[in-house]
Amino acid sequence: MEREKAFNLLKENLKNQNLIKHCLAVEAAMRDLAEHFEGDKERWRICGLLHDIDYEKTKGDPESHSKVGAEMLKDLGFDEEICDAILTHNEAHGIEPKTLMAKTLYCVDPLTGLIVAATLVLPSKKINDLRTENVLNRFKEKAFAKRANREIIKKCEDLLDLPLEKFIEITLNAMQKISEELGL
Repeated sequence: MEREKAFNLLKENLKNQNLIKHCLAVEAAMRDLAEHFEGDKERWRICGLLHDIDYEKTKGDPESHSKVGAEMLKDLGFDEEICDAILTHNEAHGIEPKTLMAKTLYCVDPLTGLIVAATLVLPSKKINDLRTENVLNRFKEKAFAKRANREIIKKCEDLLDLPLEKFIEITLNAMQKISEELGL
C-alpha cells in the first residue's frame, strides 16, 4: 500500500490527533532504522505508521490491542511480516518478536513516547532543542514518563545489537526531521 493510502486508512480509524502524531513519530523512526539496518524503508515506515491502527477500537481492552489491528491489515492484504510486527509490538501478548522489523517496532514504540515527554519539559518545548544526552538522562529517571517502558526500550541492545545511545540518536533524529508534523 502506498503511504498516502496508508495514512488515509490510519485517519479513518484514529481520530485522536496525539495518537496520529505518535504513529507519525514511529513511522519516521522505523524508516530511519530500516535505513540503518538496510531494510525496506517503505515497508518499515508503513508498519510504523499503522502499528496502532486499532487503538481507539480496543482502548478499553489492552489484550485485544494489536490483535485487531494485525487481523484488519491481514484482511486488507498486508504481508505477514508487517502484520506479525504489529501483533507482537504489544507486550501484553507475551509474543516474542521474530523479525528485525518486529523487534525494531517493539523497542521503538515506547522510545518515541519518552522522546516526546523529554521534549515537553524543555523550556522551548521544541524537539530540535533536544539532544540524545537529554533523553538518556530522562531514561534513568524512573518516575519520568512512567508509561515509556525502559525495559523494552533497552532491549534494543540485545534484540537489535544496537547500543541504547545509538538507538536513541537515530530515533530522535528521525523525529526531528518531522518536527512540524509532530507539533514539536
